[in-house]
Amino acid sequence: MVTRALLTDTPLIVLPGFDADSVEQTGRSGRATHVSVVATALQRLDPSVFTRVLVGGSRPPDTVAPNVVVTYGMTETGSGVLYDGFPLDDVEVALAGSDPGSGGEILLRAPMLMRCYRGGDTGRVVGPDGTATWFATGDGGSFGADGELQVSGRMSDVINTGAEKVWPEAVERVLLTHPGVADAAVWRRPDPEWGERVVAWVVPADITPSLQELRDLVANAVAPWAAPKELVLVDQVPRTLSGKVRRHELPPA
Repeated sequence: MVTRALLTDTPLIVLPGFDADSVEQTGRSGRATHVSVVATALQRLDPSVFTRVLVGGSRPPDTVAPNVVVTYGMTETGSGVLYDGFPLDDVEVALAGSDPGSGGEILLRAPMLMRCYRGGDTGRVVGPDGTATWFATGDGGSFGADGELQVSGRMSDVINTGAEKVWPEAVERVLLTHPGVADAAVWRRPDPEWGERVVAWVVPADITPSLQELRDLVANAVAPWAAPKELVLVDQVPRTLSGKVRRHELPPA
């Protein structure tokens, strides 16, 4: 965003950290008309105070306000290359390891891709057209009926429980709708019966939720096998500065 502001000579406000009240105030005061946030931050904001809101950094909510634009990109692509599921000019998208109509790893080919990582690795892989010119993102996704790319999340975060795949971010979004959940993270632990089990780390609000309440909520909204089998209450969820969950830093029970 800083680079784009410099290139387009657009005034830019950079806040020292995320605070919902401070971000909203920049919109209400007219100092800023557009804002770029991650999905976690979007859930804590009133998007109507801005003309346009860009949301990215992780899997977005299933539904967003009309003025919210869902972006997809990464450091290796110099920020967003897909907007509301459709690529910019000269950006190509494919899926690896998938059958038609099902999901797979998102592959990208575009002129704005990095040349290589330090050390020379280009990150390129052989794509569905047989050429080794595609960049493997490590993200999973699928195409909708209209060709829109739907991002599921990081493939390394997928929980395989009883031969079913669970995307943590989908479960986290549901948990955050519970009035007793101030923040939440979902990941896996080994399970002797299911291979892996879904575990929820929750920062309780005024009323501490029970495991059964959260299981029922997720089972109805996502699927029965996505319901957490274990609940860990914590004081905070470890996150990056951009709001992504640091799953490997989630504390033990």
